[in-house]
Amino acid sequence: SGRFVRASKFRHVFGQSSKKELCYENLKITKNAWDSNLIKANSKYIAVNWESSGGGAFAVIPVQETGKAPDKTSLFRGHTATILDVDFNPFDEQMIVSSSDDGRIAIWEIPADYSFHKYMNEDGDAIDVAPVKYLTGHSRKVGHVKFHPLAQNVLASSSLDYTVKIWNLESGKDEITLQHKDLVTCFEFNPNGTLLATTSRDKTIRIWDLATQKVIAEGPGHSGAKPSRICWLAEDRVVTTGFSRMSDRQVGIYDTADLSKPIGGYINIDSSSGVIMPVYDPATKILFLAGKGDGNIRYYEFAEDDLFELSAYQSTDAQRGFAVAPKYTVNVRENEIVRAYKTVQDSHIEPISFVVPRRAEIFQSDIYPDCPSKQAALTAEEFFAGKTVNGPILLSMQSLYDGSEPEFRPSTSSLPVKVTPPVETKKVAKEISVSPVQSKEPTPFSKGKSVDDLLNKPAVDDLLQKAQDLDGEEEKSEGEWGEEEVEIKKETPVEVKPAPVESKKESKKESPVESPVKATPTETKVVEKVSPVIEATPEPILALAAASPAPVTASPAPVTKGATTLKGNVDKLTILVEKLEAQIAKLTETAAEKDDRLAALETKIGELLKKSA
Repeated sequence: SGRFVRASKFRHVFGQSSKKELCYENLKITKNAWDSNLIKANSKYIAVNWESSGGGAFAVIPVQETGKAPDKTSLFRGHTATILDVDFNPFDEQMIVSSSDDGRIAIWEIPADYSFHKYMNEDGDAIDVAPVKYLTGHSRKVGHVKFHPLAQNVLASSSLDYTVKIWNLESGKDEITLQHKDLVTCFEFNPNGTLLATTSRDKTIRIWDLATQKVIAEGPGHSGAKPSRICWLAEDRVVTTGFSRMSDRQVGIYDTADLSKPIGGYINIDSSSGVIMPVYDPATKILFLAGKGDGNIRYYEFAEDDLFELSAYQSTDAQRGFAVAPKYTVNVRENEIVRAYKTVQDSHIEPISFVVPRRAEIFQSDIYPDCPSKQAALTAEEFFAGKTVNGPILLSMQSLYDGSEPEFRPSTSSLPVKVTPPVETKKVAKEISVSPVQSKEPTPFSKGKSVDDLLNKPAVDDLLQKAQDLDGEEEKSEGEWGEEEVEIKKETPVEVKPAPVESKKESKKESPVESPVKATPTETKVVEKVSPVIEATPEPILALAAASPAPVTASPAPVTKGATTLKGNVDKLTILVEKLEAQIAKLTETAAEKDDRLAALETKIGELLKKSA
């Protein structure tokens, strides 16, 4: 299937939009030009920056409250200036933080009985939610906030004061400060939370070690003037989106050990003007690119340090905001791999489901590896003390499919573990049990292969068939011998024991093998093919004799007899080679005669042409 099109189980992934009644309408999404995603989502809520006067505000919409929102709604108010970014706590779905133009970070607790449509007082007026705590430390406006992927109550923020601060929400202190030379346009934790990748307005990509608070890698980024974004693809790979000098939108993959240039150069997307918002799904290795002002959402598969285009979600409705919900929110029974949300015309939010089209009625383990759970792997105190872990605590997607109690397990790597589907071995109609045979030397045909690799079902059957047809195959060509006898595919080795087995040809009558017996002519022919590989040892000869179609009785064959048989077979092969050489000589003579006749004909034609002239 991969001859003309690259084979991938995600090649047919498609985006499915929701019906109008399942969208979120009558919203007042902010028109502020600050570069952020505008919306964020978790399994319970969607947060959206709100267009409001008298200070900044944002709305939190429960995912089940779809449809048209009332004109008076409950908002989260507490900033004195426009809200620029928000983020949900991945380990506490009722906690959300916001950053603002007023230079502060606010921490909010969503009430347990909160409703976007009906959170009102007795007079029918909407009740606004106030923050529970402020974080102060930045001297300029705070542009972006993001929670740590593994540690509880650890938050990162970037500001126009050219710093990125790492906060301990329990104490309210900024424990780490990373000073940059210009405004940080985007930052992202690596999968195990020990490194921080940043892009800056000075067109530089930096990788920070949070333990030492120093830059461990640095390199030039996109040359365009507009903001660039960054996210992690693997433990040592990052991807950036940005613009060229000619304002072409670009994507680049970098090795974190060498940020001097992108691997394979930049990939040009198009010439649109909107910033591309990248979102990477490590479970499927799919990178989603949603451009501001675009209607479509492109998605690529990351493999072999390259991005392979899969398809695009097509829409005529342009988006300015884009968000992806956590992995455990997808509909596993419908083969949904990503649940996303996009803003449309600054007035409503449209849910989008990305689905792998399959008809299977069982759990699809190959597209649903274990995903990060809502349990933190570290406390804030442990993180700032320097403790590290391999990755997040994982949740079994199988338990979500079964509807059973959630199963949690520690991560064995910094990325979610890839779960491969169980391989179903093909049932072999005739089974041969083989006793393990060890060879001291590699085979003369395939260097480095042991006898165990060669003694498998297809190879034994092939050798038996060739042994029976040896005398009748006098006209085989040299190329056919080379390929059919030497090429042995790697398949699961099978054991061969002196036991009753079925012959490959079912038309012949068989009787159980008895021991001891003498080798039959069939056995002799098997030995002649296998003996160069297994050095004519008694055990493999008896083992292969057990697979012969004729009834045999065996006593251990002496090595001298095997050697005699080998000599006779070598003579037969010598005669066959001589016949092949004679045939080749005849063909060569025939070709030479044709060349002579052609030369004579050309001479005659030349003479005729001279006479006619």
